[in-house]
Amino acid sequence: MEDKPKQKLGFNIIKNDPTEGHGGFGAGVLTLDNISPVIIDVEAGEAAVDVGAMHARSAVEKGIKFLKTKEEVPNGKPYWLVWVTIETTEKGPLYAGVTACEMTVDRSIRRGYKSLPEHVNRMDKSLKRHIIVGDMDDKSKAILADFLKSHNADMWNNSSDELKKGLAVDSGA
Repeated sequence: MEDKPKQKLGFNIIKNDPTEGHGGFGAGVLTLDNISPVIIDVEAGEAAVDVGAMHARSAVEKGIKFLKTKEEVPNGKPYWLVWVTIETTEKGPLYAGVTACEMTVDRSIRRGYKSLPEHVNRMDKSLKRHIIVGDMDDKSKAILADFLKSHNADMWNNSSDELKKGLAVDSGA
């Protein structure tokens, strides 16, 4: 493997409205232009945008055969794929839809677990401005909250209380 510097990808956000200029066909249509997949590596405590996940081709997923049950991958390393949808409102841009999907990967046997229907449904829910983060463990919630805040504090501040409460963890602080 070559030693390339890690490529930093930002959210693919704040694009022009594809229906701008005409209110006819397609007005109000959901667009994938405003959604970004964020991969959380739970053990490493890191989160990063990986656009390859849009087609199940993220760095984590490449070269892995995904099985139907978690039990088939007992030593799988935990990850979360989080679909983050950005919306621009009168207040400014914000995180409008945030939905998390579980995934485990065991690189040593090139096997993993994920529920493809869940990943597709959660992407759809994110596009429809839902917040679904209740399945996440506290460590993962904290990683995601820190990532979203550090990416853009204004977007975090403009986001719903539902998102902030959903990612709040009881750390005593």
